[in-house]
This record gives sequence, C-alpha cells and structure tokens, in this order.
Amino acid sequence: QVQLVESGGGLVQAGDSLRLSCAASGRAASYYAMAWFRQAPGKEREFVAAASRSGGNTYYGDSVKGRFTISRDNAKNTVYLQMNSLKPEDTAVYYCAAKGPPYFTDTISYRHNWRYDYWGQGTQVTVSS
Repeated sequence: QVQLVESGGGLVQAGDSLRLSCAASGRAASYYAMAWFRQAPGKEREFVAAASRSGGNTYYGDSVKGRFTISRDNAKNTVYLQMNSLKPEDTAVYYCAAKGPPYFTDTISYRHNWRYDYWGQGTQVTVSS
C-alpha cells in the first residue's frame, strides 16, 4: 500500500509556471506507475499525464501536451508535474494517482482514472486571466 500527498498548488497568473509534487510513502514509488489527473468544478476527472515505473515512458493529455512535463525521482519517492504557460482553463484540483500490479500493458490504459489503485487528496491550482 502507498500513501500519496500532493503539494505545490496555488494561485498564479496566466502564462506563469508551477511545479506540483506528489510524495509517496509506504511502499516504494518505483513499484507503481504514476499519473496526474485534474478535476474542475462540474466536470469529470481528466487525465493530465502519466509515467511508467522507471519514468522512461511518459504520456500526456492533449490539452497539456507541450506545456506540462511529468517526471519522477524514485530515490526520493516523488513524482513531479512541471506546468508551464498556464491558462485559466488549467484551473482545477490536481490529483496524484498510483497503479500497482497488474501493470499497464498498453498506452491507452494510463488515461483511465478507474484503473488506478491509490489517490492523493488533491491540490488546488487556480490560474487567473
């Protein structure tokens, strides 16, 4: 089992950058595929980015591709989401998620929030125009 704690959210202006962190405790983060999802008020939870256990493979949602970067430092049991060129439509609660075995065997499954086993409590990101 793993516990996930997100941090780094806040209020920024459009065009600014922000880096979110997700600290894992309990089992080693390297045991899990990791992802970021977000949810705005009144909307469904949306896939943002995911990384394989080694971090060698990364995947992004279409709305953040080219602006956001997911990375992980397994030695620190931490996953990051670097968010650049933020837009007001990026405003949401951002959640970190972990997936243990059986592991994903295709690239599409990383995008499905119901496949993840563990979730953090979320961190609010607000982008003003």
